[in-house]
Amino acid sequence: MNFLSPILEKYIADHSEPEPVLLQKLTRETHVKVVQPRMITGHFQGRVLSLLSKLIYPNRILEIGTYTGYSALCLAEGLQREGTLHTIDINEELHDMQRRYFEQSEYNDQIVQHTGDALEIIPQMNEVFDLVFIDAEKVSYDHYFEAAIKKCRPGSVILSDNVLWSGKVVEPLNPKDKATKVLLDYNKKLRDDPRVETVLLPIRDGLTLSRVL
Repeated sequence: MNFLSPILEKYIADHSEPEPVLLQKLTRETHVKVVQPRMITGHFQGRVLSLLSKLIYPNRILEIGTYTGYSALCLAEGLQREGTLHTIDINEELHDMQRRYFEQSEYNDQIVQHTGDALEIIPQMNEVFDLVFIDAEKVSYDHYFEAAIKKCRPGSVILSDNVLWSGKVVEPLNPKDKATKVLLDYNKKLRDDPRVETVLLPIRDGLTLSRVL
């Protein structure tokens, strides 16, 4: 489902910050070489993530779901000088591509890659995160959130991507569609959870901002 017309989407992108050259290059390579390239964050949402990170000015960032590294590079733009971004992805095949683009950026020394199951990796981290971005397997969103919030402090921000799920959250639910059911429950949970205050933004496929209380 397209929430906005292509003309309006282009207007929005044209009147937002330009996409950095390195990210343009990463977008092109992702579309040529990687399965499901529409999963990449993209220009407009990438600039949203960048600006949010700059506003928060985090010392520690946790990203769950690296894909080809686009969103990690956007989030890293707001890191403090001595800050670190930990990014986790289960797909080993994308590791080298991610690293290649991280090495071309000015944030290479600040980005730590983890390959494996986030639910096994996060509990082992001795970190307190100021900013978390969840953009991985949708059926595990609630588990990712619970693992992440234990590593947050009051004032930390947790971002959850794809929470509108191409509009399926407002369509009749197919009983076989586990991902949509999980997201429906997840969105309700974030709205009602007394540990956070939450707003759901209609950015691209839906981006939820939750501030830890």
